[in-house]
Amino acid sequence: MSRGVALWRPGFEKASAGTGREPKPSASAVPGAASQPPSSRTTRERLQATWRKGQEALSPRVLRRTLAELQAVVDPKVSEVEGGRRALALATWYRGASAEERHDAWLLMSEQFGPDPKKLQSAREQYEAAQGTPEEGAAEIRLRRAFVSPRTRLLQRFAAFPEGMRFLVDLRAELLPHLKGEKRLLALDAELETLFSTWFDVAFLELRRLSWDSPASLIEKLIKYEAVHDIRSWADLKNRLDSDRRCYGFFHPKLDGDPLIFVEVALTDSISDCITPLLDEHAAASDLKRATTAIFYSISNCQTGLRGVSFGDSLIKRVVETLKEEFPKLKTFATLSPIPGFRSWLVKQVPADKLASWDKPLELGPKSPERAELLAWAAQYLGKELQDGKPVDPVARFHLGNGARVERLNWAGDPSTKGIKQSFGLMVNYLYDPKRLDKHRTMLSQGEIPIAGAIEDLYR
Repeated sequence: MSRGVALWRPGFEKASAGTGREPKPSASAVPGAASQPPSSRTTRERLQATWRKGQEALSPRVLRRTLAELQAVVDPKVSEVEGGRRALALATWYRGASAEERHDAWLLMSEQFGPDPKKLQSAREQYEAAQGTPEEGAAEIRLRRAFVSPRTRLLQRFAAFPEGMRFLVDLRAELLPHLKGEKRLLALDAELETLFSTWFDVAFLELRRLSWDSPASLIEKLIKYEAVHDIRSWADLKNRLDSDRRCYGFFHPKLDGDPLIFVEVALTDSISDCITPLLDEHAAASDLKRATTAIFYSISNCQTGLRGVSFGDSLIKRVVETLKEEFPKLKTFATLSPIPGFRSWLVKQVPADKLASWDKPLELGPKSPERAELLAWAAQYLGKELQDGKPVDPVARFHLGNGARVERLNWAGDPSTKGIKQSFGLMVNYLYDPKRLDKHRTMLSQGEIPIAGAIEDLYR
C-alpha cells in the first residue's frame, strides 16, 4: 500500500510499458504558480479527462488512482484494522504532499464522498408519505441513514490509527483559510466539524491543572498557545503559575497531552480593574486566606482545527466548581477581558478629528469630557451592538454566550501598546453569576445584552 501511495505523487505516475516518464514540475517551480487560482473544473470533470489543465496538481490519471485508494479505505469488505492501515498510508503520503496536491485531496473527499442523491430522494419521499402512519418511525430511520455520507466513514477510518485524530485536526486547520474562496470544500469542513463536535464532547475531555511542576513539554505549550497576553519570559510564566494563581486546561486522550483550551485565573480579594498588577512578576503573591474573587484573565483556544467546537463554557463551569471545592470562600467569578474589536468599530462611527482627541487616552483626566465620551461609546459597543443576534466583539460574544453579563468598564485597564491600539487601553469585566447564567443566555437569545447598571449609566 505504501508503495502504491508513493506512486500518486506527480513525477511518479506509472507509465505505460516501454514509455518514459516526464515529471510534473512542482508549483514552486512554476513562475507565478502560487498566485494562480485553483482549477475551475470539478473533480468529476477532471476524473473523466485525459490531460491536466492549468495549475491542477494531480493529473486525471493520478486523480483516478487517488480516488480508488480513498474508496478502498471505506471498502465495506475490509476490517476496521485494515481500513485504518490504508488510511495511515494515505496520511503518510499527504504529509509529504505539496499544498496543491493536498488541495486536490480535499476536493476528492468533498465532492466524491457525498450522500447518494437517488437514495436520499427515495428516502425523503418515503418519509413524507409515511407521515401519520405506523411506518413513520421506520421511514425516519431510512432517511437518517440516507443522509449519512461515505465521507463520514472515510474520516472515521482516518481517526482509527494512533495519530489519526491529530492528523484530522491539523488537516482542518489547513483547510479553514480556503473556505471563503473555495465553496466546494464546505461539505468536507462541515463533516469534520460535526464529527469533532461528537469526538470532543465535554464528556470525553479531562480537566487538568497546569502548574510549575507540570512536565516542561506541557509548560512550553502554554507559551506557544497563549493568545491574550504574551508570555515574555520564564519568570512571567512562573508568576502565572504561582501560589495565588491557577491554570486549567481541557485535554483529549487522542491528542497526546496537547491542550485544547486553557484558562489562567488569579485569586484576589476584589474584581481586578487593571491587567498590569496581574502580570507583574515581581508583585507579592496574594493572601489566599483573604481570596473571595476568581479573575479569569486569559482564555486561549489551542487548536485552530477545532474552530466551531464549543467547550469554553464547560471549561469555565468546571473550573468554577473546582475552585469552590478548594476555596469555599470564593463568591465572585469574573473576567478581566480585552475589547479587541472596539477601535476598528469606532473608526467607522466617528470622524477622524474626534478619533484624534483620543490618541493619548492615558493622559485624559478623570473628569475629561473626551474620557466620558469614549467610555459612552465603549458602553454602547458592548451593551447594544449586535450582528446577526450576537455581540459584535468576539470576546463579548464568547462570554455573553456562556451566560455572563457586562459588569464594568475599566479605564487604563491595559496600558500596553497592544491595549491602546485595540481599545484605547480599556478593559471590561464580565461577571459569571452561577445562578443567573441561564437567565442571561435567554436574554441574549431575545436580542438583549445582559449588562450591569454601571454600564447602562455610561450611555444614558
